[in-house]
Amino acid sequence: MRPDAASERDAPAVLLQAEHIVRRFGGLTAVDGVSLALSRGAVHALIGTNGAGKSTLVNVLAGELPATSGHVMLLGEDVTRWSQPRRARAGLGRTYQRTTLFPRFSVLENCRLAAQARHQRPWALGAPARDCRWSAERAHAALERAGLAAHAARIAGSLAHGQKRQLEIAMCLATEPQVLLLDEPLAGMGAEETDRMLQLLDALKPGHAILLVEHDMDAVFRIAERITVMLDGAVLASGAPAQVRADPGVQAAYLGEGKPA
Repeated sequence: MRPDAASERDAPAVLLQAEHIVRRFGGLTAVDGVSLALSRGAVHALIGTNGAGKSTLVNVLAGELPATSGHVMLLGEDVTRWSQPRRARAGLGRTYQRTTLFPRFSVLENCRLAAQARHQRPWALGAPARDCRWSAERAHAALERAGLAAHAARIAGSLAHGQKRQLEIAMCLATEPQVLLLDEPLAGMGAEETDRMLQLLDALKPGHAILLVEHDMDAVFRIAERITVMLDGAVLASGAPAQVRADPGVQAAYLGEGKPA
């Protein structure tokens, strides 16, 4: 066995890889040559000031925006030209900055609809959707993992803010993704809600690769194994939290410590 064979065998699997992603809007370059890799069992935080290009990058990774250039690999497949629904069916889930629930439906029904989107049955056009055992089982399992099983019968719009964010993640889980792209899931949360969400993300790590876009730096440094910092559409720094925290450029541009060189 080669000396490095054991370390290669034990290395976490890269589930999503972006290579030199560029996204332009006319003469504006919103994402400028960004590369990153998301591994199973790890949270990779993406941080930067407003307008740094974070959400645009996530939209490109999810397939909601086409890349101007560069490549996106998902589970070993080149998905650069795949649509968002096709990437979702292949194992990519995401949440958004704004809540995207069906507020008048029950918590369970929100999850069941998400699961049904992954397991479509066009041949069962006349059958009641609620009779789909597959989607119901995955909806219940997702609510259990997200800590919302006791609220399954509640109307989604009646949930507290933090619970709505949990429900969005549960809806993601109901589609059985391997990669999670989470766009500011902690926005607007108090300390207790933040702790609950971080515990959920920690519990999800073993089976998923997670990209976390977030402004709460305390939370980022608590949960992330790797951090990428964006500035003006490009990567300013990327590495382990301690490495990023000590980077003079990051301190000057984002963390508010020190002055630009």
